[in-house]
Amino acid sequence: MDAFNLFLVIMSITALIVFVALYFVNAGYGMFFSPKWGPSVRNKLGWMIMEAPVFIAMALLWYYSDRRFEPVRLCFFLFFELHYLHRSFIFPFLLKGNNRMPLSIVLMGMTFNILNALMQGGWIFYFSPANAYPGSWFASLPFIAGTVLFFFGMYVNIDSDRIIRNLRKPGDTAHYIPRGGMFRYVSSANYFGEVIEWTGFAILTWSWAGAVFALWTFANLAPRAATLYKKYELMFGDEFIKEKRKRILPFIY
Repeated sequence: MDAFNLFLVIMSITALIVFVALYFVNAGYGMFFSPKWGPSVRNKLGWMIMEAPVFIAMALLWYYSDRRFEPVRLCFFLFFELHYLHRSFIFPFLLKGNNRMPLSIVLMGMTFNILNALMQGGWIFYFSPANAYPGSWFASLPFIAGTVLFFFGMYVNIDSDRIIRNLRKPGDTAHYIPRGGMFRYVSSANYFGEVIEWTGFAILTWSWAGAVFALWTFANLAPRAATLYKKYELMFGDEFIKEKRKRILPFIY
């Protein structure tokens, strides 16, 4: 258990370092794709390589645990896997165009995802106290509130990705301001949804492991949201600025 706690501390410190670093370095994928990041693969393949390992790793941690059929822990597992089922095997095939993703970004993302599976699966199935999640947990405030946030965040994330995908017609290469949904309030509504989703997961599991993942999610996405905001300001000028959106957190940042 001491080793697991140390693991969480190291992951937390690393998240803070990444948070600062990403304000100075643009991760070279999506709108900011750059060949300087090295060899690349097609977006669809890149997303699958990056996201599928966490789905598989979590499934293995569940399968080899003596606690795998305890109802609350099984529920946590299914929530987690639902997200990554979509992210690994549905989302990539919804992407349009032939954009590419640097293999270095893919491998870094894959490494974090596997470590995150060890954090979440480790806590849920191996390191949490045996009596941490009785059946009564389903009626607890953390579980109910966290579940509402989790599925609200998932909905916002998926809906915002849909809006972004449909900005262009076939053959169109222009850039447009995304509108509708939570884009009324923030310029990176898809990132907002993911932050809310994993904050909900941290609450419904009421765990430090979940909290570290929520921290990582914000540390990774908030700087990118700020960079995208600046990009929109440069590209669209007053048309974008006059909408007075925030970057990733409505009415806050």
